[in-house]
Amino acid sequence: MLMPKKNQIAIYELLFKEGVMVAKKDVHMCKHRELADKNVPNLQVMKAVQSLKNSFAWRHFYWYLTNEGIQYLRDYLHLPLETVPATLCRSRPETGRPRPKGLETEEPARLTRGEANRDTCRYSAVPPATSVKLERVILH
Repeated sequence: MLMPKKNQIAIYELLFKEGVMVAKKDVHMCKHRELADKNVPNLQVMKAVQSLKNSFAWRHFYWYLTNEGIQYLRDYLHLPLETVPATLCRSRPETGRPRPKGLETEEPARLTRGEANRDTCRYSAVPPATSVKLERVILH
């Protein structure tokens, strides 16, 4: 299919940046949803990436890059080796909730399932407006 070079480069740039491409199976759709600002028709997106690894579900195509595809797009778009698709970037690990300062040295008490449920119900039954301090119950 003949398509303008600028449209093909826009499709490949988005594919490389995200690592995946999604398109609705609608050849009559005027513009692709993610490339609407560049006026790229959905049919051109489907034809430009049809040779990639894909899957199809619920009237949508999903294309993704393999290692060979990443290398090909780097060469085609003249990108440095440091740039990688978003699918290969690791997200920061979740940090755990900070522990209260008084409990850092103490070992937490091991509760059975029934005792834990009973204590949570007991503590949640106290209205928050009261000034009663709840002391920690140590079960032996």
